[in-house]
Formats: sequence, C-alpha cells, structure tokens
Amino acid sequence: MTASYIIDAVRTPRGRGKMGKGALTGLHPQELLAQALNALQRRGGWDAREVGDVIAGCVSQVNEQGANIARNAVLAAGWPQDVSAVSLNRFCGSGLQAVNFGAMGVASGAMDFVVTGGVESMSHLSLGADGGGQDGGNVRLRERVYQVPQGISADLIATLEGITREDVDAWALRSQRQSARAIEENRFAKALFAVKDPATGAVLLERDEYPRPDTTAQGLAALKPAFVAMGETAVGPHGETLDGIALAAYPQAKHIQHVHTAGNSSGIVDGAAVVALASERYVKEKGLKPRARIRAMATVGTEPLIMLTAPAPASEKALRMAGMKARDIDLWEINEAFAAVVLQTTRALDIDPERVNVNGGAIALGHPLGATGAMLLGTALDELERTGKQTALITMCIGGGQGIATIIERV
Repeated sequence: MTASYIIDAVRTPRGRGKMGKGALTGLHPQELLAQALNALQRRGGWDAREVGDVIAGCVSQVNEQGANIARNAVLAAGWPQDVSAVSLNRFCGSGLQAVNFGAMGVASGAMDFVVTGGVESMSHLSLGADGGGQDGGNVRLRERVYQVPQGISADLIATLEGITREDVDAWALRSQRQSARAIEENRFAKALFAVKDPATGAVLLERDEYPRPDTTAQGLAALKPAFVAMGETAVGPHGETLDGIALAAYPQAKHIQHVHTAGNSSGIVDGAAVVALASERYVKEKGLKPRARIRAMATVGTEPLIMLTAPAPASEKALRMAGMKARDIDLWEINEAFAAVVLQTTRALDIDPERVNVNGGAIALGHPLGATGAMLLGTALDELERTGKQTALITMCIGGGQGIATIIERV
C-alpha cells in the first residue's frame, strides 16, 4: 500500500439551519454539494473525467437528501455522466469517513483520484428526520442495550467526569471567541467559496452565518439546561425514564447533572465540504503538489449508551498506527458535538488545550452532520499551513457508540 495525498479542500460557509432564517435554506441539498464539487474543480483546474469516484457523507438520507445525493450532486454539477458516486452514513463521522474511504482507495491502488466529503441541509431535514431514532425502533435490541439520546449521554459524561456547568460554558465561550478571531483574521478564507443562487447567480452566503461573537459568560449562564425534560420522559416498559435507564447502567453517577444547553452544544446548520485525494502514482504522473498526506485512520466502537466517549480510543488507535504519541500532534480538531465531549477527550489523552480547536468549533460555527468531518479536516489543513506546523489529528464522536480519527501531515 502506498500513500494517499490531500490535493485540496473547500467548503461552503455554514448557514443557519432554520427554514426561512438561514441564507442557504432555499437551496436544494444536491445543489449545495454540487457547488462544492465545482468550486473544488475550478481551483484545481483538473478534468472531472479523471475522478475515479465521488464519496459523500450524509446522515438524513431521506426526501431531498435521499436517492443517492452524491450521484445526483455529480449530475447537478454538470460533471461527466461516467463519474460514479456513492453516499454513506456513519452518523456525525460521515464526512470524515468519506475522506478515509477515499484515502483507502487511492492508497490501495484501486483508484488514482477521488473526491470525498459530505453535505447536510439541516434546515430541510432536521435531527432525526429519517425516522430511525437511535435504534430503528428495534424493541428486541432495546432489551440488550437502550441507546438514550445523545444529550442525555453528554450530560452523563459530564456527571461521571465531574465536568461542571461552569466548565462547559467556559469552553463554549472559548469556541465563540476563537471562531470570532478566526473570522476577523480571515483564517477560513482559503477553504471558503461563496454559495450562489443557481438560477440567478446572486450570492447567497459568503461567510459563516451561525457564530455569535457577542456571546458572554453571563448570557451562557442564563440558558436553561436542554435535556432535563427529556431525561424525565418515561420510555421503558415499566415506566423507566431516560435518566433512569442511563443511571441503571452507570449507578455510580447517582444523579445526572444536566449541564448542556443550546449555548454549549453544537449548532444546527446547513453546509457542504469536499476534499480531493490522489495516489502517489497520480501525483507523480500529473506533477501535482499535494498539500498533505493521510498518515493514519481509525474507527472504534464503544459502549453504546454513554456513546460519546470514543474519540479518545479512536485517536489512540490512529496514533499507534502512525507510531506517534498524543504529544506529537501539533493541532487537534475534536468535534464540539457537546462541550463535555471535547473536555473528556482532552483530559483522557492529556492534550494541551491550546492545541485543540484553535479556531473554534461546532458550538460556535455549527455542525452540518454529514459535512462536518470534511470541514474539520480542511480547517486543520489550512491552520497547519498558516502556522507552519506539521501534524493534525481530527476526531469525532458518533451516535451508537463509535469514534473516528484521522491524522494528516503536511508535505
């Protein structure tokens, strides 16, 4: 197996994921991904006929995002009909998994040039829009393991780790401040392209729409916990509440401290991102100048009720494969699904927080589920180049108790 190289990465700005309120809500999700494909192709100047496959993550694959959105986006982009495409779903890790599958393809020699990434229009299809919930409604599976909603899991993690409301709010405030600085200093400009109305050519959105740079500690502290009522909901066959089910599995918690709010959890947004990958042979043959290489990739499964603790073991697995230690990584992108996830991962791996999410994260910028992983990789790549650093690790928690991690290295 040879190397897999990152040629380029682009993304849309993230638009507010509320119908009629966000700048991208009037755009069909296929068109959102199609514009990302064309922006990538225009920057690289390569012939789309040479793309071996398009691999795109998308979580809610129903209605507008059903019918193999990746293939329809290729057609919507006007790319040659013989360019194949596939859509995949590994929940929040989908965009990064698409990159990893593409990297496997070019490294193995099965393909030479592939475009990967993801898309999610959460204004069109909100959380849980596919109707599957956590377990597809399988009652027999629930007898084996009851997968509580992620907000309950995040609060359970905070309780077990002794992470307080003040801790999660402080991280949320940091995310807002770091993202505000990054936007002010145009740190995202290299990857961003303006999304346009396909009918008129008018610009719909040029920069991330979700951040709230005027966020204060007092404002965050005033927000009510988001998952108290959910935790009190009776769902079990004998009237067990969601909190009760979680506590039955983790009795040491005694009582779940609900610390997560709308202000310290990831934002609901629309967006798309794509990454071009090439084999070593293709890079040499075409005289390309890759920006980085994929050094290691890993996924792991963990206990599915607590669900969100897998970024640490996934990162450890990737580090072992790369022959590295956590201290060898210059920059970390740990997806801010919930503030406690980042804090727990940082503690577990003994990471210097100053290396983590230096330009903010999903709490401030938003989390367009199927696209986020590819966005994080592009953000890490741009920041490595801006600062002259070498290595970055991107990791994400995933519903159902999984984690994913990818290590990239500048070349």
